[in-house]
Amino acid sequence: MHLGRVIGTVVSTSKDPSLVGSKLLIVARLNPQLDPTGFTEIAVDTVGAGYGETVIVSKGSGARMAGTLGKSVSDASIVGIVDTVETH
Repeated sequence: MHLGRVIGTVVSTSKDPSLVGSKLLIVARLNPQLDPTGFTEIAVDTVGAGYGETVIVSKGSGARMAGTLGKSVSDASIVGIVDTVETH
């Protein structure tokens, strides 16, 4: 898992049936200080995240099991909205 910031949305009228009804968001990966790393990805939103929010992104097989995705083709899922981050 890693931290990210929602920077946009993706609209796709033609997609794999396992993604029908899913909201797709563009997420910029963040380092522990919440600075962008330069890497972006599309993730399925399972928690109702919105533009500008800091989120937790799950990757790989765990991402396919998040929320109501079942065994979807997703490789990245937003599984949490971050309230605070504390590093030492």
